[in-house]
Amino acid sequence: MKKILIIFLFLVSSCGFEPLYSSKNSNNFTFEKVETEGEKKINRRIISAISIKENTQDYSYKKLILINEKNIIETSRNSKGQPDSFKMAIKLKIILVDKKNNLTEKDFYEEFSYKNQENKFDLSEYEIKLEDDLIDKIIEDLIIYLNI
Repeated sequence: MKKILIIFLFLVSSCGFEPLYSSKNSNNFTFEKVETEGEKKINRRIISAISIKENTQDYSYKKLILINEKNIIETSRNSKGQPDSFKMAIKLKIILVDKKNNLTEKDFYEEFSYKNQENKFDLSEYEIKLEDDLIDKIIEDLIIYLNI
């Protein structure tokens, strides 16, 4: 058992493996200009979570454009005609312009279906939590994309 553990540690440590979210690999990205479209709350969460900074002197990309869209769609109704279930979808489109003016576009999309609730306050609170969870998933995917 010890031999297997030692061999495993030797292979993992010598192959250059590095965790994606390690402290050495800081997620600070600098851009000459950052533009946003869509809901301000979503854009602010993304910018603060990824540590996006504007710097006109020392930047890794020339321009970043964040375009987001959030939709809540009724997916079914009950016999009385009231909404029975919903689907929340958040779409983020990023456009990166590098120093040579090459454009790179990437879309990120997350959705979740949920049932309607009698208490509208509870439904509203649930939608806020659901929105935060979907944004967190998009942020994780975006960090992975920007680190590649």
